[in-house]
Amino acid sequence: MAEILLTARNLRLSYGIRRLISIDEMTIYARDRIGLVGENGAGKSTLIRLLSGELLPDEGVVRRFCPIAVIHQYGQNKTDAQEELRSLFRAPDDADTLSGGEMTRRRIAAAFSQNAPLLFADEPTTDLDESGLAALKKQLSAYKGAFVMVSHDRDMLRQFADKIWLLEDGAVTEYPGSYDEFEAERQRRREFRQFEYEQYRQEQARLRGIVQRYGEMRQKIKKAPKRMGISEARLHTHEWTNADIGLSHQSRVAQNRLEHLEKKERPREDPSIRIKLGDAVPIPSATALSVSGLTLRAGNRVLLKNAAFTLPTGMRTALVGDNGAGKSTLVKLISGMTPIGISYEGSVRLHEKAAIGLFDQDHSACLDFEKSALENVLYTSVQPESVVRTAFARMNMRGDEVFKQVSLLSGGERAKTALVRLLMSDANLLILDEPTNHLDIFTLKALEELLGAYAGTLLFVSHDRAFIRNVATRILSIENGSVRTFEGGLTEKESRQSAVSAPEEDRAIRITTLEMRLAALAARMRAPKKGESPEKLAGEYGELSAELRRLKQI
Repeated sequence: MAEILLTARNLRLSYGIRRLISIDEMTIYARDRIGLVGENGAGKSTLIRLLSGELLPDEGVVRRFCPIAVIHQYGQNKTDAQEELRSLFRAPDDADTLSGGEMTRRRIAAAFSQNAPLLFADEPTTDLDESGLAALKKQLSAYKGAFVMVSHDRDMLRQFADKIWLLEDGAVTEYPGSYDEFEAERQRRREFRQFEYEQYRQEQARLRGIVQRYGEMRQKIKKAPKRMGISEARLHTHEWTNADIGLSHQSRVAQNRLEHLEKKERPREDPSIRIKLGDAVPIPSATALSVSGLTLRAGNRVLLKNAAFTLPTGMRTALVGDNGAGKSTLVKLISGMTPIGISYEGSVRLHEKAAIGLFDQDHSACLDFEKSALENVLYTSVQPESVVRTAFARMNMRGDEVFKQVSLLSGGERAKTALVRLLMSDANLLILDEPTNHLDIFTLKALEELLGAYAGTLLFVSHDRAFIRNVATRILSIENGSVRTFEGGLTEKESRQSAVSAPEEDRAIRITTLEMRLAALAARMRAPKKGESPEKLAGEYGELSAELRRLKQI
């Protein structure tokens, strides 16, 4: 039997009157690969903190039988990273001026450096570029311990999770198997609940009909007329009484079955938006925006040099690139904002009929925190309230949730509010900077459907490859200070990239291997072990460095 690393019993945690966590029993075994999913606000991060010991439950106990490492979603590292891992993840030492992706790299490197048998990873792919994601996948593939990973990245869950925990209404339901098997099984259970609900409603209607029919039959039974003879009246009364008793008994039986009928709740259905969004004021041109000769600087650092690209009207364009390449800076610039410390030269031309709607990672720029989510959207909406409420529901904000003051909403709920506000506005050119951050996987699918049917022009920044694959019709990539355009979606781009020759793939693998060996040698040279020759280490370092330079020049 597999070694037990952690157990939890009768785990309870409430915030105010809301019971956030209510788990009777939970066990994590050695080599478990668990994907933890659930809607925004379900309590995934809270559960991670409870299990790791950072937060105490109101009731229950968590027993940990091994050291634990945690990749936090926010904040600074609590431990230092090993040199080799810091090199692999390109994690800078200076934490004062780092981008979101660079901070994530530092947290990942520090957590893996602990070599713990159990790892909790809370949205480890947030803000990671392709190279950071590749490094994370490499570490997870080689990881010997067990892990529980919260992620909205479906590709990551498909690749690494062998069971899924669904956190819903405070409880965890375990689905053995891959993420795709989880989705299929969840859909099957939903369809079965729909079948049970329909059967319940049919039986309920049948029993109510019986009770009503017997009641009507009893009303139709006449008492003996006053002029009827005594003997006839007695006979009639006897027959009436027997009939009434029989009908009353059958009615009570039906009523009793109706009262004890096991209640089945209607499965929640995803509402649909049947109108086309983004076509309130169409752009009468083939090009919504054009950029030429753009040189973009952050202080003394050149982000882009003489870059040029266009946004064709009606197209959905994804902007991709490494962390720190300048994606967020670029989208803010073309939205009419010039961040502090940024200078540029060149031309950014926006069509006169284009109305930009910007989704910024800082939601305070577009939301009034003193008003409700619904009020924020209705203030700029060109759609009626019924459509707005449907859009909120489609993004998994239902009922009274839309009446909450924005200051009381979670990060995911604020992101949903900001997105709905843009989709319901008269903007015909949406610019979205990392819209997938903080959204759960169920809301992501709904957003993909909404943006897939968007009639306006769309430019978005995202590191979520599944999201890019499902939404984008073209790709802009920032590479070595220039912007390259690919006219086609991510699937087509990946197909072309997969046609790279085997020697080129071998070269890339060899470069990565050499970089890791050089990082390890550098650490050994600073503190040689007993019996190691510093001259020999330096010689080996020089030989490997020369090979690395040669490979990079090819």
